[in-house]
Amino acid sequence: MAGHRSGAFRPPDRFAIVTTSTLDLTSARPRHAVLADRLPATNAKALRFAAEVAGVAAFTALLAQVSFHIPGTPVPVTGQTFAVLLAAAAVGPLRGVVGQSFYLLLGLVGLPVFSDGAHGWNYFVGSTFGFLIGFVLASAVVGRQARRGLDRKPDTVAASFLLGSALIYLPGVWWLSHHLGVPYSKAMELGVYPFLVGDVVKAAVAACLLPAAWRLLGARRSR
Repeated sequence: MAGHRSGAFRPPDRFAIVTTSTLDLTSARPRHAVLADRLPATNAKALRFAAEVAGVAAFTALLAQVSFHIPGTPVPVTGQTFAVLLAAAAVGPLRGVVGQSFYLLLGLVGLPVFSDGAHGWNYFVGSTFGFLIGFVLASAVVGRQARRGLDRKPDTVAASFLLGSALIYLPGVWWLSHHLGVPYSKAMELGVYPFLVGDVVKAAVAACLLPAAWRLLGARRSR
């Protein structure tokens, strides 16, 4: 007690470091730029946001037309998932989620944006409904991963895309099981297993494209 008479007790610096770093659970992760942030700046931020959201929807609609059917499953093989994940990584979580929501809305109101030019409520709530909802979920997560800088190295890009694919499957399999009245194991056979090789290929392609795009941007900025 005699040592405290000269003033208030001061904890050692090491204790202060622990409390301000290790125990500060509210500190935010570093926020990195995504590819869309490297576009030329403009004062019309709202217009730019709308254009990027429309671009996400258009890109998804375009690749949705690249589709073919596998015998025995109602779920077609399309370029949609690749478009969803690539767009999310390029524009980030907010614009990715809004863009996919806009894409779904366009299909609901009658534009032929779904696979094979399909559209309307009946298709929307059909066997692929869960996968369509998964697009929004995956966009949020993959976009967030890109904001953390995980879109710049091949291994982290591939891991992010595989995670995004899994997040599309989660509601997709649940709805497919409910819609067809089959067990989850059967829904997995119909809606997951036939597409796993394609998911790996898409992840590998993205692992080449995104880091290459960042390297290209870096080379241009250094000139």
